[in-house]
Amino acid sequence: MARFLFAATPAAGHVNPGLPIIRSLTAAGHEVLLTTGPDFAAAAAAAGARFAPLPPDASIDASTLDERYPARARLTGARLIRHDLVHFFTAPAAAQARHVLDLLDREPADALVADTGFVGAGLVAERSGIPLGVYGITVFPYASRDVAPFGSALPPRADLLGRVRNRVLAELLRRFVAGPSVAAMDRQRQLVGLPPAGRTVLDWTERTGLYLQLSPPGFDYPRSDLPAVVHSIGMPEPPTPAGWTPPPWWEELTGRRVVFVTQGTVATDPEQLLRPALAGLAELDVLVVAVTGGADPAGLGALPANARVAPFTPYGPVLRRAAAAVTNGGFGGVQLALGHGLPLVVAGKTEDKAEVAARVAWSGIGLDLRTQRPSSDALRTAVRQVLDSPSYAARAGELAARAPTAEAPVRAAELLETLAATGRPVVRGLAAR
Repeated sequence: MARFLFAATPAAGHVNPGLPIIRSLTAAGHEVLLTTGPDFAAAAAAAGARFAPLPPDASIDASTLDERYPARARLTGARLIRHDLVHFFTAPAAAQARHVLDLLDREPADALVADTGFVGAGLVAERSGIPLGVYGITVFPYASRDVAPFGSALPPRADLLGRVRNRVLAELLRRFVAGPSVAAMDRQRQLVGLPPAGRTVLDWTERTGLYLQLSPPGFDYPRSDLPAVVHSIGMPEPPTPAGWTPPPWWEELTGRRVVFVTQGTVATDPEQLLRPALAGLAELDVLVVAVTGGADPAGLGALPANARVAPFTPYGPVLRRAAAAVTNGGFGGVQLALGHGLPLVVAGKTEDKAEVAARVAWSGIGLDLRTQRPSSDALRTAVRQVLDSPSYAARAGELAARAPTAEAPVRAAELLETLAATGRPVVRGLAAR
């Protein structure tokens, strides 16, 4: 049996997608040690893994970024991305690497597995030579001649003029958005005894021997130059937490057209999506199930007659009863809804949300409202459209069938077993099946 060390950015959207993979590995008899924020110790144990908390200097809470950097709240678009590339992703990389290297010194592993945001994993792989697997919790991070760079939210274009556009935009991105992360990344490299490399933080996955993309083929843009180590396996569904009991209104979902509304666990200001959705959908013949991401539902005040709100509900049970989903473009929520064949309405612009929303529209599984704060009227019109036009659900079902959610953890475990056993890149078409 193999030993795996999982390292995850301490945020639900980064940790939770890896837990079903860990559970699949431990069920097969492998040993797994998970290191991430201390809040996830119980989740690690439930997945069968041992746990080692990240030290404070290796852990930045995404929900406190505006408090830590007050000027950040005024940033948008490329300036916000530039800030977070340096201060959220790059800043803890050396501390992360030192911590993981220390764990490996005490307990050698056959492979290191990290989420896309855990930049220190690339430094560990370069220092130690350990095989590195990454699970992708956002759209493809790899640059491509066929696709405009991350942050532009432009559709793909692979003809001659499109590739010129993509190359020019990529150079602008590297200079003015990702550029400041070059010096920041070189400082982190030097702190762990590596020479400067002159690369941006966006390039950290270059040493990856296996990239598990947690979305089905056909969701992301086609790329003629996609690295051969990328495998699109779909989003594993997190298990329903032990002890969870359905709320009193749960049986009302039976026999109704249910619309699920979520803002995830980070961008939880209800004025952005929850309130407009509750107001806009009040006039439709649907039952709205909304989650607040942990906030007290009482803060929403009086609810429409067709709305039911909870701080949290497991995605699987509610999505199996839903007819459509409304989200702010969080990658995990979108993929879980897609995994259940649901059409989507997406309204989000921060972090990676504009890119996710653009792919929802491009792939034909839903509508991109291209705003962070949609109106109630726009949401009502969009939800009515995806419910009344069968093509959206049909396309979502087609993509879901290409990489079933239920099969994703086992497929991930098989690929990681190959990585650990061979120590070599796991290439599409040659991986164990």
